[in-house]
Amino acid sequence: MSTFWSVFITVLVIAHLIGYALLLHGTSKMPAGSKIGETTGHVYDGDLEEYNNPLPRWWLWKFYLLIIFGFIYLALYPGLGSFKGLLGWSQYDQYAQDVAAAEERYGPLYEKLASIPIPELAKDPEAMQTGRRLFANNCAVCHGADARGAVGFPDLTDGVWLYGGTPEAIKTSILNGRHGVMPAWGATLGEEGVEQVAAYVYSLSGRSAPEHLTRPGAQKFATICAACHGIDGKGNQALGAPDLTAGVFMYGGSLEAIKTTIRDGRQGIMPAHRDILGEARAHIVAAYVYSLSAKEGDNHETGGGIVQ
Repeated sequence: MSTFWSVFITVLVIAHLIGYALLLHGTSKMPAGSKIGETTGHVYDGDLEEYNNPLPRWWLWKFYLLIIFGFIYLALYPGLGSFKGLLGWSQYDQYAQDVAAAEERYGPLYEKLASIPIPELAKDPEAMQTGRRLFANNCAVCHGADARGAVGFPDLTDGVWLYGGTPEAIKTSILNGRHGVMPAWGATLGEEGVEQVAAYVYSLSGRSAPEHLTRPGAQKFATICAACHGIDGKGNQALGAPDLTAGVFMYGGSLEAIKTTIRDGRQGIMPAHRDILGEARAHIVAAYVYSLSAKEGDNHETGGGIVQ
């Protein structure tokens, strides 16, 4: 904060407190020539008269004490521009202290849970309650409280994965984040080519599309799209390229939504949470996410990806 704004805020705050005290003092006095018990002449609802009485002393001193408290508070804590207060308190130091206290209390529990392999940890109901709370605090804003995602944010319960659904892949996504890029092909394909490729992609998930569009669309797909999505459209988890045959569309599976994706491209970012969660908490969240779609006998190796 610049010196000008610091001085400006300080003067403004102090002036307001002094102004409140002067206003309170002025209104506490009886008007000249008036007597206690007299009416002001104002009548409401026929017989409700307004009396000209002084403010109750207890009420008056209560506000004076609040103003005095305000001065004391501003002297001890931040509030006057860049002045840090006589106690040197700051929200950053307080936050750091709270985090350290929480880490001291819960750190050993997290470390204990982090020593258990993710598939085994995912079967522990008590541990998954902890994972659910960590997920709600850190992940639900994008993926939803039920982890079923939204437009542009993947559903974590359907067993379909962009980068793989193994415990290691899920944990890597949480720790390091992901940056998915679907290039825009509108300029390369033209509007007619976009319509043809979109029709072919639409048909890959078992839906019918006009053959006069899917036939040339398949040829263009093999030339332009197969490098990432594979010649059969089943994707490539090493690249984060989605399986276009799974029938799961992160940005919408309508023909128009697919055309928009091909024409304009997509940018999907999963933020890295290594610094936010740490290794142990990320391990627990990974186990929780793993549990959402894990089935008995399912090794999570399959599943193409969330289709963009």
